[in-house]
Amino acid sequence: MSSKYTIKQILADHWGSFLLENPNVRPVVRTEVQKAIHCGDPDFGCSLYVCPDCGAYKFVPFRCHCRFCNTCGTAYQADRADAISFKLINCRHRHVVFTIAEELRPYFRKDRRLLHVLFRSAAQVFSDWFYSQNHKEDFRPGMVTALHTFGRDLKWNPHIHMLITEGAAGKITEWKKFRHFPYTMLRKKWMTALLANMKASLDPGVFSLPQFNALVSSLYRKYPDGFYVNAPSKDEFNSPMAVAEYITRYIGRPVMAQSRITAYDGTHVTYWYRRHEDNQTVSLTEHAHDFIKKLIIHIPEKGFNMLRYYGLYAMPDKASEKLVHLMKRHLRSSIRVMQRWVFRTELSFRHDPLKCPCGGYMEFKDIYIPNPDAHAPPSVLKYAHYSC
Repeated sequence: MSSKYTIKQILADHWGSFLLENPNVRPVVRTEVQKAIHCGDPDFGCSLYVCPDCGAYKFVPFRCHCRFCNTCGTAYQADRADAISFKLINCRHRHVVFTIAEELRPYFRKDRRLLHVLFRSAAQVFSDWFYSQNHKEDFRPGMVTALHTFGRDLKWNPHIHMLITEGAAGKITEWKKFRHFPYTMLRKKWMTALLANMKASLDPGVFSLPQFNALVSSLYRKYPDGFYVNAPSKDEFNSPMAVAEYITRYIGRPVMAQSRITAYDGTHVTYWYRRHEDNQTVSLTEHAHDFIKKLIIHIPEKGFNMLRYYGLYAMPDKASEKLVHLMKRHLRSSIRVMQRWVFRTELSFRHDPLKCPCGGYMEFKDIYIPNPDAHAPPSVLKYAHYSC
């Protein structure tokens, strides 16, 4: 179900006043929010398509290609899902969620470089365990890891989602199935690896090492069984189609779906989320500034990769090339063609955006980039002109 209220509109209405109240916003946040606000604005450039039969034309505004933007973020999610599908081995996969103690969350927000540690520690847990199964074989699974910094209520809650093969390639054995991953091992190894890697990566200019050591000791007492790891053995990923659907739905999704916004009066935003503890729907109403603050804390630093591959899915890998993959090579070029905006628009709205009313088909003609100082609509702008 779609919503008539958009995050873009809320940002456009309040971003100026928000900055007056919060002048110390990270530079990357300023850049990404401005991109999202002006996404699809023809004043920032567009392509020209012309019908060769009747001369009718259409301007197609450029998109911001920003992951924070819900429109472009959804397209980015679909592109990443296709890219992952090209890599996946045709086998059962397990969905694993690695969580952290609430006491550690401020460390990752204060120094976002520590977020790299979450990826490395999660991959280390399974790499070490598979190696321990047979040192001579040195079994390697395929792992796709994604970082989510948000919980259902939009609060800062960094955790790792992993899609891992229920099997591995060895130095001697081409493929061996592994269906049982011991929970006790996962929880304790995850806690040990994460705390050790955090300690090695702490910046002494930002954090107090003695204070962190005291926190580590208290965490070992509080969580004797390790940090919570969810890795249920289900049949939801026992087919290639199920794996592909999961990736498209979950990996790399935007922070919040706009369909969750139920009301916006120009000042306050009302939205809902499903509470994790009891799966009950909770509705919240808060000032737009508070809503924006919850959203922008999840904007990653420039160049930070929220999706990473390990084991057989890391590039390049000769062992992976010997195995049967989910997506056949001859289908990959067709998938890439379907990623074009024309196909996506037609798929979403059941209408070809380049079909001319006269019956002809519009063709790409030019790219128009407006002068930086221009503030007029495209029809009267002086353009920098690039012919195809």
